[in-house]
Amino acid sequence: MSVRIYQLSKDLGMTNKELIALLQERGHDVKSASNTISNIYADSLMEELGAKKEEAPKEEVKKAPAPKKAEAKEAPTEEAKPAPKKPDLSKFVKSADDLTKEREQKSKPAPAPQPVKAAQAPKPPATPSVKLPTPPATPGAPKMPPPAAKAPKVPGAPAAVQATSAPEAAVADVESKQLQIKPPIVVRDFAGLIGLKPFRLISELMEMGIFASMNQVIEEEVACKIAQTHGFTLEVRHRGETAAEETKQPKKVKEEPKLDQEPRAPIVCVLGHVDHGKTTLLDNIRKANVVAGEAGGITQHIGAYQVENSGQKITFLDTPGHAAFSKMRERGANVTDIAILVVAADDGFMPQTEEALKFAQKSNVPVVVAINKMDAPGANADKVKQQMQQKGIAPEEWGGETLCASVAAIKGEGIDGLLESVLLQAEMLELQAAPKANPTGVIIESQVEVGRGSTATIIVQDGTLKVGDALVCGSQYCKVRAMMDDKGKPVKSAGPSTPVRLMGWSSAPEAGATFRKVKNEKEAKREAEECAIEEKKAAAAKNDDKPADLALLLSAIENTKQKTFHVFIKGDVHGSVEALKACLEEIQSEKVPLEVVSADVGPISKNDIIMASAAEAVVVGFNTKLENGVAPLAKHHNVRIIQHNIIYELITQVKEAMAELLEPELQESKKGAAQVRQVFPVSKGTVAGCMVTEGAIQRDAYARVVRGKEVLYEGKVGTLKRFKDDVNEVRAGYECGIRVNGFDGYKDGDVIECFEITKIAPSL
Repeated sequence: MSVRIYQLSKDLGMTNKELIALLQERGHDVKSASNTISNIYADSLMEELGAKKEEAPKEEVKKAPAPKKAEAKEAPTEEAKPAPKKPDLSKFVKSADDLTKEREQKSKPAPAPQPVKAAQAPKPPATPSVKLPTPPATPGAPKMPPPAAKAPKVPGAPAAVQATSAPEAAVADVESKQLQIKPPIVVRDFAGLIGLKPFRLISELMEMGIFASMNQVIEEEVACKIAQTHGFTLEVRHRGETAAEETKQPKKVKEEPKLDQEPRAPIVCVLGHVDHGKTTLLDNIRKANVVAGEAGGITQHIGAYQVENSGQKITFLDTPGHAAFSKMRERGANVTDIAILVVAADDGFMPQTEEALKFAQKSNVPVVVAINKMDAPGANADKVKQQMQQKGIAPEEWGGETLCASVAAIKGEGIDGLLESVLLQAEMLELQAAPKANPTGVIIESQVEVGRGSTATIIVQDGTLKVGDALVCGSQYCKVRAMMDDKGKPVKSAGPSTPVRLMGWSSAPEAGATFRKVKNEKEAKREAEECAIEEKKAAAAKNDDKPADLALLLSAIENTKQKTFHVFIKGDVHGSVEALKACLEEIQSEKVPLEVVSADVGPISKNDIIMASAAEAVVVGFNTKLENGVAPLAKHHNVRIIQHNIIYELITQVKEAMAELLEPELQESKKGAAQVRQVFPVSKGTVAGCMVTEGAIQRDAYARVVRGKEVLYEGKVGTLKRFKDDVNEVRAGYECGIRVNGFDGYKDGDVIECFEITKIAPSL
């Protein structure tokens, strides 16, 4: 039997982080509050910590006056010998050679280790409390009494400890300037962290073959390499990591923002395979019909909702399940604290289920599995749990650590149990935020709405956002004119973990980008314009690549002659446009390459038609409408518009349109043959009397005259007679008269072959 850490921490009166740190120091491999330890060790820990709690007040009484007495010139020796302080002395042990080095380094004009010594200042004051005259002085030590007072040599200390010197440790700290960052790593924020201008960082990324804008996210490995080149050691801190490592970092002690932090609602991402019931599950949780509004029962973009259960709020992200929206699902998993992985009980794990699980594991997000469709025929929850065990996320009832709940979303069964599991997982994570901090958050989705302009669905991560605040997000800025919750009701403020829709953006911001509050709208506009200028510089630098030699120049000319399918993409929201663009760019064709000229949010306008006409492009509209007068203008300029509200139907139509640019393939099929037996002159020319040897000869069919192996002529059968009557067809075994239009040079023994040419639609 075993005991979970969060249960044991409650019994001991400790926080989860404190207990995890204690267990890790004692060699236990534990990482989260849902890990377990054996009952035997738990009992011994209870006895040990229970005994320490009883002795703690007595020890504090003895230790409290010790520092004051140590300050006196004549301190009693009995109170200067507390046993627990002996191990601390080994940290400050120095040999005579080390002290000499330290003194020499202090005499230098510009010593590098000095700033780090200041950070280590809290350690030396602990030594005066020990009776300093007692340890025997080492050779050479009496010559330098001031340094010796700071770090006396302790008799009996190991030689390896005595050889360690403080200056060497200080130099090591200087060389490894440690930085901490939490994913996602945004280019703009990362540049400020390592002390670079954003465009400088973008240039370095381009040298590495990575083209990123100010608000794009870079991989952790790339960030670590760049930080290393600038003399930093980057530590990426993921969600759910224990506080044991945080206590080792001196920077965490200086921040002191935890005084203002309060518990916040968990942000939950719903992931899973298409049509496994994710939106239906949310529909029951929200008590509102969402599926009815989705095209083909497929969620097309992310929606953020907040619900309340047992007096506790939970924020949900409904992400699309179709394969085209993998980037959106990945972004959703990066924003959230807990992922609900929906698995149908009749289907089990599917390709997109495994893909969603990888996203969650990559983001270090805890997973709660919802086994849905328990009311469907062939439902087998044990099969799903067996697959979970194979994927490394064994359910709790099978001895694993993954919380699992069986639900029937259509009937609303098991919903309460699922929400309880989510709240339990959130309790173990101990999620907190600072409501009084400067508001920051993430753009979940953005779009252009008729009558409202550019709007964005956001989730506040820190601080409290209010109407009238000025925000900046990359090259876009916002003066918050209005805020609405997920039900469309206006709200005046939004705290941490609250999803709202903001009105007042200069243009639709990029989904997945982070925003922050600035002093006023003027400041927000200035920062956004600076960011836009830097993005243009980066784009110009990217486009400076020109053919370096004649071969590349000829290749570029050849590419211009090739037929290219140019596309203008317009969509309802930014995430859908991003997903559609990614899908279209994945269409691989050497015959007709596809090029996305523009991708934007909003209805299809007249300006789009004019630009598409100039670029000889096709306008592809996803789940969006046409402005007035666009259809006749497109017809006038001969611009094709492809529209659909289901993404994979749209992709199919685009592929068909690309294939139409190719010349059709001609395929020949033989219909029959006739041998010339006699030649008859007529008023209009010459007719060949023939015997049909195979198949059939048809009037107006394609024919060729063959003599031996040489083709003399090709044309159409103009005359076909059976005796004196004109006929349309003569089959094998019958005689007939044949005249091929435009040819009169028949000879006995010639063969007239009749064939048909069919056009086959080309493939990409």
